[in-house]
Amino acid sequence: MGSSRGNNLWQKCKVNGMPITVGVGNIISEEGYSLLMSPASAESIWKALLGHGAIPMGSNAWETSRILQGRPAPGKELTDEFNVLEANLWNAVSLNKGCYKGQETISRLATYDGIKQRLWGICVSSPVEPGSTISVDGKKVGKVTSFTTGKQAFQPLGLGYIKRKDASEGDTVVIGDDVEGTVVEVPFLARQIPPS
Repeated sequence: MGSSRGNNLWQKCKVNGMPITVGVGNIISEEGYSLLMSPASAESIWKALLGHGAIPMGSNAWETSRILQGRPAPGKELTDEFNVLEANLWNAVSLNKGCYKGQETISRLATYDGIKQRLWGICVSSPVEPGSTISVDGKKVGKVTSFTTGKQAFQPLGLGYIKRKDASEGDTVVIGDDVEGTVVEVPFLARQIPPS
């Protein structure tokens, strides 16, 4: 690969004569690649990749991978109800760069430890519905935002926001009325680095 931007490497190349930028890593994992191209060339490049043996991933498989990795998604973990630091997206913001929309709010939250809840993975004993309450000792402490049965039957995992003072990694929680779960760190969120 050619150039470097931070820890990610990228290279410009051509597929069937059409320019494309290939970057190491993608939005749910450090493994794999991201492809940047014009919308006009996307169909041709898609067909070329399939012709070389690439296996397409459908939306259900993508959603399963996203949840297992712990990648927040718009409309699920990323809504007006939660802020970027509650989503644990520390790598997506700068506390030093000035003058961007929401910068003062983000800076204040970080400076005064105003982050009241955090996004976690929750290994569950049986399926749960997004929107279900998360409780500890009968007290509501959060809610489930996404769920997948996983790639194998023993992998059911939810994502959910949990109040920081009530539960963290390794703690047991109850989803809804009776589904037991364990709070776990998920790979994507584990790579986010809060300022020291």
